[in-house]
Amino acid sequence: MSVMTMVQAINNALDIKLNEDSTVVIYGEDVGVEGGVFRVTEGLQKKYGVERVFDSPLAESAIVGTALGMAVSGLKPIVELQFDGFTYPAFNQIASNVSRMQNRSRGKFTVPMVIRFPYGGGINALEHHSDSPEALYAHLPGLKVVVPSTPYDAKGLLIAAIESNDPVVFMEPKRIYRAIKQEVPDEKYSLPLGKAKVIQDGSDVTVVAYGAMIRECQKAIAMAEEAGISVELIDLRSIYPIDRETIRNSVRKTGRMIAVAEAHESFSVGSELIAITNEEAFLYLEAPPRRVMGYDTVVPLAQGEKFYIISPDRIFYEIEKTVKF
Repeated sequence: MSVMTMVQAINNALDIKLNEDSTVVIYGEDVGVEGGVFRVTEGLQKKYGVERVFDSPLAESAIVGTALGMAVSGLKPIVELQFDGFTYPAFNQIASNVSRMQNRSRGKFTVPMVIRFPYGGGINALEHHSDSPEALYAHLPGLKVVVPSTPYDAKGLLIAAIESNDPVVFMEPKRIYRAIKQEVPDEKYSLPLGKAKVIQDGSDVTVVAYGAMIRECQKAIAMAEEAGISVELIDLRSIYPIDRETIRNSVRKTGRMIAVAEAHESFSVGSELIAITNEEAFLYLEAPPRRVMGYDTVVPLAQGEKFYIISPDRIFYEIEKTVKF
């Protein structure tokens, strides 16, 4: 057991899979020599060589397209796209080919590949560096979309993603890359994709979140506890497949649901969570389901992010309003 940040846990997962499976290759923008812009792949090229871990041109569509060719030919590519907003040039490959290949080939080909990228705001970055595009990828049939919130989950979910025969979009909340340290087993383990985790039991309201928002929700829940409000917190972990059962069971118990995410509010994962709540637990609701999400604007640049990022105070306000409805 070692104490790791999320960066270290992801690096450890990649190290384990490179070591045990010779078909695994890692490449992308600056992931080889430099170890990636956030140093997530640091040391892996030196350990496994340039044929297993290597740099690519700055061409996202080419990165994903070549990975698809590798995947259907027997390799297990893990590609890193440097930032969330840099994934859009690869969207055509992802939507037109990666997500459809198994269906197009009537099951002849599987696509065991992982597309990794840091996402979300909170580091005062430039445009195209702070987006949260999970809803875009979760909308595409044939893809799995995963978002860890802790170092432990990051390692277990990434190993499961690499071992999946389906293409996985693995979104890493850059805001907490090094903000959280946690004991993580040194040995290999995996966590099931599509299974949410109840982090905290409660009786008054269900809060569903993922990624960096889990930490903000925990701060808000501490405020709610001081106000005598009991909150059940669910970490979604997988955006798709989504764990309807855990959400249903929780909302039927509490009678209230709040979805928290930093992505734009309209046509979002939060919208889907409200739909699931209405479909699975409508007769149990004591208040309308709510969303605490980003505004329908481009994320402001640099210091302007503070006007956009969701605060614990804003989450607590919605918790209190929902319970008192």
